[in-house]
Amino acid sequence: MILVTGGAGYIGSHLVMALLEQGKDVIVFDSLELGHMETIETLKKYGNLKFIKGNLKNLDDIRGVFMSNKNIESVVHFAAYSQVGESVKNPQKYYYNNVYGTLNLLNAMLEFGVKKIVFSSTAATYGEPVYTPIDEKHPQRPINPYGNSKLMVEKIMDDYDKAYGLKSVRLRYFNVAGADSEARIGEWHEPETHLIPNVLKATADKTFKMFGTDYDTVDGTCVRDYINVEDLAKAHIKALEYLNNGGETNYFNLGTKNGNSVKEVFAVCEKVKGQKIPLEICPRREGDPATLVADNSKAKNLLNWTPINSIEYSIQTAYQWEKALSKE
Repeated sequence: MILVTGGAGYIGSHLVMALLEQGKDVIVFDSLELGHMETIETLKKYGNLKFIKGNLKNLDDIRGVFMSNKNIESVVHFAAYSQVGESVKNPQKYYYNNVYGTLNLLNAMLEFGVKKIVFSSTAATYGEPVYTPIDEKHPQRPINPYGNSKLMVEKIMDDYDKAYGLKSVRLRYFNVAGADSEARIGEWHEPETHLIPNVLKATADKTFKMFGTDYDTVDGTCVRDYINVEDLAKAHIKALEYLNNGGETNYFNLGTKNGNSVKEVFAVCEKVKGQKIPLEICPRREGDPATLVADNSKAKNLLNWTPINSIEYSIQTAYQWEKALSKE
């Protein structure tokens, strides 16, 4: 049995789908503050899924999960707030939820003898890039409370390994894109802050705003590494296998090693939609580095994981999901 916290959310739900399709038994623990019960109902059609509503900030909630499910072998931890701008305005919310909530999870795991966890971390722990592509040896100097909260959890996990033997794999994502290939689940945020869904949602009444066209990049717009969400789910399964095979605590960058500029992404979105998308050029936003691209060599070598889906495929699946979502 695998416990997935935040499994009703975007990335967590895609991992749950992949696990269920492998015949695994899954428990999803989610507050549904950001996740969706409709997603859970969809997932239940594809395997043995148990859903428990609760909040990691309440220790009794998560203790109850382990108390009533003695066969949990490992945990994949997604439950977190993840908006950079919001974290700057309200750091208390981020530290309380992301750090304190994770401490409750880890302490419950120790109490009930569960010693393996895969953690959803972020490239935001690196801060402003000193060099690119970014490998795991890059300095970790977050520039916002969101990145700080994730780095704090990584450090806590190191200490919990040394003291208690709790093994963790931290997966540092770059930019996640796309949806389930059959449009069963996908990205569903309110409000939506990510580039691709916002370009796809743009209409004659809702112009897409492109921030900054004067960066030192191939076309003046920011370059990011877009990793397909189904490829990402497979990386989590590889991380679980790594821990189950006796792997030590470790950390991996998850990206494609290729960057796409905002203009390139915009052009592919227009191609996929088959129409021009209304565009407004705006000044740069504060805190946007010119280029963020992952060196994924370590994940390829140690986890035997290779991303296979292109940016165009990710945008195609995202568009199919947007159309399915608009019909609900």
